[in-house]
Amino acid sequence: MPRMMKAAVFVEPGRIELQDKPVPDVGPLDALIRVTTTTICGTDVHILKGEYPVERGLTIGHEPVGVIEKQGSAVRGYAEGQRVIAGAITPSGWSNACLCGCGAQDGAGTRHGWKPLGGWRFGNTIDGAQAEYLLVPDAMVNLAPVPDGLTDEQVLMCPDIMSTGFSGAESAGIRIGDAVAVFAQGPIGLCATLGAKLSGATLVIGVDKVPARLEMARRLGADVVVDASKVDVVDEILKITGGRGVDASIEALGTQATFEAALRVLRPGGTLSSLGVYATDLKIPLGAFAAGLGDHKIVTTLCPGGKERMRRLMSAIESGRADLGALVTHRYKLDDVEAAYELFAHQRDGVLKVALTP
Repeated sequence: MPRMMKAAVFVEPGRIELQDKPVPDVGPLDALIRVTTTTICGTDVHILKGEYPVERGLTIGHEPVGVIEKQGSAVRGYAEGQRVIAGAITPSGWSNACLCGCGAQDGAGTRHGWKPLGGWRFGNTIDGAQAEYLLVPDAMVNLAPVPDGLTDEQVLMCPDIMSTGFSGAESAGIRIGDAVAVFAQGPIGLCATLGAKLSGATLVIGVDKVPARLEMARRLGADVVVDASKVDVVDEILKITGGRGVDASIEALGTQATFEAALRVLRPGGTLSSLGVYATDLKIPLGAFAAGLGDHKIVTTLCPGGKERMRRLMSAIESGRADLGALVTHRYKLDDVEAAYELFAHQRDGVLKVALTP
């Protein structure tokens, strides 16, 4: 009889439930980790609602912290019992996309080596992290040892939201002295706010409607916050910047309204860095787009993965330059994962991130 484990499984739109599944077998290049802490992402909620399609019976989740339980026969440089994280994006390391630095679009096994979102495997195309055990493919590319002294909750944001939020700032090409507006201060937007500050922006404007999130944005580096429930955001940001607009805007929600506002506040030649997961077609307003002649850039980013990315993010935490532990507002046992989803999906009780433990 195979060993069994508990796992949060997508059953059908509107239903993710805890089920028993076999513990995965370990291939030569794989590693099996015993998950010690994981969390729920906004993308998981899109899956729950049926807005992003995955196979029924798939284990959900892509943000693991754990301990190596068993490693494949070809894996070198790691040891069983070692604390590790793996990114939400797990590139193969050898596809054309990976070798061009686009691991998130990894097309390993395809004729041309590219596949949209191909690097996102956990909880998308293979079983994910909301379980007692997780099989990590291409372990030597993706497992990053956790430095001594860092807790699970300190590094829990690295696999996805820290990597995603920081990449929003990186893709925007933020330079020292820039003005940046970050639209939506959910977990990813908050990480983008911190990323903009670390990248050298000297005016970071955080936008949201929830006072607690605006306060957290101040803690993480926003110089000014704008309550979108009280003012016209575009007018307010143009006023703050003396009519110039911002050098870069980061859209971290995935709606037409926030995307359009992020475009309207850009100065000519500015960059809109989009991190949102969109569920409908977007429209670009002609005036804000300057009829296509404003030298604007619109860039999208799926969070970078791989062990070097994870090492760099944990280095930022270990150095004290980034502290995202406060984003964990609620804690649940894996047995109570359905209640955790109910809380997180409805954004009740001031939730930012939920820590799930065995």
